[in-house]
Amino acid sequence: MGVPVDKPRVVLGVSGGIAAYKACELLRRFTESGHDVRVVPTASTLHFVGAATWSALSGNPVSTEVWDDVHEVPHVRIGQHADLVVVAPATADMLAKAAHGLADDLLTNTLLTARCPVVFAPAMHTEMWEHPATQENVATLRRRGAVVVEPAVGRLTGVDTGKGRLPDPAEIFEVCRRVLARGTTEPDLAGRHVVVSAGGTREPLDPVRFLGNRSSGKQGYALARTAAARGARVTLIAANTGLPDPAGVDVVPVGTAVQLREAVLKAAADADAVVMAAAVADFRPAAYATGKIKKKDGQDPDPIVLVRNPDVLAEISAERARPGQVIVGFAAETDDVLANGRTKLARKGCDLLVVNEVGERKTFGSEENEAVVLGADGSETPVPYGPKEALADTVWDLVAQRLS
Repeated sequence: MGVPVDKPRVVLGVSGGIAAYKACELLRRFTESGHDVRVVPTASTLHFVGAATWSALSGNPVSTEVWDDVHEVPHVRIGQHADLVVVAPATADMLAKAAHGLADDLLTNTLLTARCPVVFAPAMHTEMWEHPATQENVATLRRRGAVVVEPAVGRLTGVDTGKGRLPDPAEIFEVCRRVLARGTTEPDLAGRHVVVSAGGTREPLDPVRFLGNRSSGKQGYALARTAAARGARVTLIAANTGLPDPAGVDVVPVGTAVQLREAVLKAAADADAVVMAAAVADFRPAAYATGKIKKKDGQDPDPIVLVRNPDVLAEISAERARPGQVIVGFAAETDDVLANGRTKLARKGCDLLVVNEVGERKTFGSEENEAVVLGADGSETPVPYGPKEALADTVWDLVAQRLS
């Protein structure tokens, strides 16, 4: 029985690096979510993970050579029939071959014949990733429409640590899932740098207590993942989220509103768009107790004096770091949602304001969201209740329109 027409066909290319073993988890995620996967390893990959493993996990034959099953013309057919090609890990050698159109094995031939979206997940030592030749090859691939996710920072082979680690396979899968869902080979945010803030700031009272909020950071992370899948270079300012780093995203952890402001201003200096999805505390304690505030029998606690935090959204909207920069804010309202949203949009001076009502099924920490995106031009774009990724895509659609 043949593969159903509506079953997405994925080609998983695996090049010869130590991170090849991690591609087994990526393969498992594809197959368990209903994708038909053909693994195309390079010959050197088989030194790390054997062909039998790839075949058993995918349920499809595995080959590295154009001479195998010649009557089926695999070097042409595999790429032609694919809905997505993802190369993970992509070594420096593989990126160079792909950028220069070399075709000396089955995988490089497949890349040349593919007319579907292509995703590269690089993995290599930091010096190799930062080398001008690799950076030029990455820029070439991105210019041609491929999505090249940024490698993660962490432990490499031996005792080395730095940028070049393969992102978590679960996060690579999320990028691929978003690319497949969009169904286009044109990443509309390619060449753009976007900044996203996420989570909730915490303002310390003493060494064990803080003033905070219930923001989980999930909407901001959905915005970051979606932007990466659409080809953007993404800086994520993450405030107290505890969520795994999205693949291909530079994550800057912060704690307080003042720290978030510093990080946003620094990252926004060369950004095309800034999306302020974080819940930033409006106030902070005027004084910080260096020791734990003790409870005293028979006495009421001393009142806590609060002072205003900086209004980061209003600041970056009033003083754009570059011409044409698009600024997006978020507002959670409990009543008169649109009226209050319009008032806040005018007060903040941003281009778009995502307004969502806080209530049943619409609370912090949910996997779903419902909102209306208000534009400074008077537009209103409703987003029905659904996954936070759907709202993220709508936001980036509106941002992309304004950037173009």
